Amino acid sequence: MTWFEAVVLGVVQGLTEFLPISSSAHLLILSQLFGWEDPGAAFTAVTQIGTEAAVIIYFRREIAAITRAWARSIVDAGMRHEPDARMGWLVIIGTIPIAVLGLLFQDQIETAARNLWLTATMLIVFGLILGAADALGARVKTERELTLRDGILFGLAQSLALIPGVSRSGASISAGLAMGYTRAAAARYAFLLAIPAVLASGLFEATKIGDDANVSWGPTILATAIAFAVGFAVIAWLMRWLSTKSYLPFVIYRLVLGSLLLLLLASGTLTA
Repeated sequence: MTWFEAVVLGVVQGLTEFLPISSSAHLLILSQLFGWEDPGAAFTAVTQIGTEAAVIIYFRREIAAITRAWARSIVDAGMRHEPDARMGWLVIIGTIPIAVLGLLFQDQIETAARNLWLTATMLIVFGLILGAADALGARVKTERELTLRDGILFGLAQSLALIPGVSRSGASISAGLAMGYTRAAAARYAFLLAIPAVLASGLFEATKIGDDANVSWGPTILATAIAFAVGFAVIAWLMRWLSTKSYLPFVIYRLVLGSLLLLLLASGTLTA
């Protein structure tokens, strides 16, 4: 991987991680279009640490309050019904599905799942799911109304993002909208829920950087830093957007990109 590739991929990672359009799909597609080597699951996971650092800084006050309340609830059972403490426990519980499935299907995630036919299909299918959830969801519940059942369902939805093309935020947000949460509430919980999963995955995959001669630490660190800066700007923009707008533009984008990708694969312009 060249330094130029690292810059481009870092920008793309930052732009697409929080939008419901799948960052892993864009990294795969871009590499194919430019004739670059697949950056691989390890590179993707490590650069996501940069975008999650942006989440931590953007939501630092909420995270600090949640962490303090959760820590107190460990020794004081009465605190566990306090909203911030409950949120801490729900983030932990919601992380379990992706942790378990990620370990069980690690080999498939790093090999068979990185197929552009599958990626294109997931872009379209989950674009339709996001569109339906956004149009039909009641959009009345806030994150303060999260229940254990909802936390688990959010977590199961997030685990689908192990497949490139699904989108971590897109799957989690779709689940939230389908359960009646507002757009902003579904997005906030989806971003908070992703923190432990992404950090754990990134640190685990970091041990593999250098195993592939195409990916080394220098370009990976550069891409991660760029992803952080771009990702922070995207979060700020998206949270403002969701206060008045719908997910329809992202749904249309997913359908167009997935369909175009299928055409390029069918014509032989790209290989799976």
